Amino acid sequence: MEYIVSARKYRPSTFATVEGQENITATLKNAIKNNQLAHAYLFCGPRGVGKTTCARIFAKTINCQAITSDFEACNECASCKSFNEQRSYNIHELDAASNNSVDDIRLLIDKVRVPPQMGKYSVYIIDEVHMLSQAAFNAFLKTLEEPPNHAIFILATTEKHKILPTILSRCQTFDFNRITVETAVQHLKYVAEKEQIAYEDEALNVIATKADGAMRDALSIFDQIVAFSGRNITYQQVIANLNVLDYDYYFRITDAFLVEDTTNSLLIFNDILNHGFDGSHFLNGLSSHLRDLLMCKDSQTVNLLEVGASIKQRYLEQAQKCDAEFLFEALKIVTNSELNYRIARNKRLHVEFALISLSRIVTEKKKQLN
Repeated sequence: MEYIVSARKYRPSTFATVEGQENITATLKNAIKNNQLAHAYLFCGPRGVGKTTCARIFAKTINCQAITSDFEACNECASCKSFNEQRSYNIHELDAASNNSVDDIRLLIDKVRVPPQMGKYSVYIIDEVHMLSQAAFNAFLKTLEEPPNHAIFILATTEKHKILPTILSRCQTFDFNRITVETAVQHLKYVAEKEQIAYEDEALNVIATKADGAMRDALSIFDQIVAFSGRNITYQQVIANLNVLDYDYYFRITDAFLVEDTTNSLLIFNDILNHGFDGSHFLNGLSSHLRDLLMCKDSQTVNLLEVGASIKQRYLEQAQKCDAEFLFEALKIVTNSELNYRIARNKRLHVEFALISLSRIVTEKKKQLN
């Protein structure tokens, strides 16, 4: 059987299966329900959050010949089947990154005049629309403003600020959200169970965090880990494969700061270097760790932690040992060290000096009180 990557195999096919964009899917379904379809839409947001997927689902649904009671495509009619089998003549996709000239837009404009062979609408999905040249944008303006009744344009972009205001004014704009770690983890659990793959919750949490808000990236990393570890995904395998620093290093080094154990903090950093991580990577992770500890100081901000339940408990316990002043001062030292790391001549010494300063916060505070 042909192998299909998870990002394609589990790509949503209905509005209900789109993860993390409920406000957008609800608006699009209401537009279909009330027959209030605009002639042009702009879908913008980070990569891998479902812009093109939603555009395809919308295009399929408005051409469905037997829309369900909750305004989803039936996946049974001739139009839906032709779409699912990638042979629909109603839906046209154009990659603006490689078709960004005036001639490409002129060909598109000529195609727009032709009515659909099946269904009611011809939908034109233009991906990475910000890549169009200035001349191509200008050639596209009139058609975008007054297309034939059967034509609907859906423009997708990751860089909304590069779109001309004249284009923006002609479109209904939808801003897609980053996928939260929690949402990504739930979807990864669903995929793992479908594929009969055993997993540790914290392992999936690291994958979701590494994806940085992109569901497609999370599924790609998931496939990479499965190829590495087989049918059982563990936390240790994930951090080894993704070159991620174990949370445990940061908990241990923070404990060393609290008891002013300079020697141990330097030895922990040396161990981190020996595992192939550079100082910049370490400082970035340490600042994130201190930030998470600060979030744990208030019951209202503790939900801003994007970690698994077991790790969250460790954060809560360590946060009890740290007062807010210590965390503020530590964050100031680490942030300054991060900013100056690039220009430091002796980078190891630069980080070690920051660690020594962090180990002296408690002592300096006592001196100020006296």
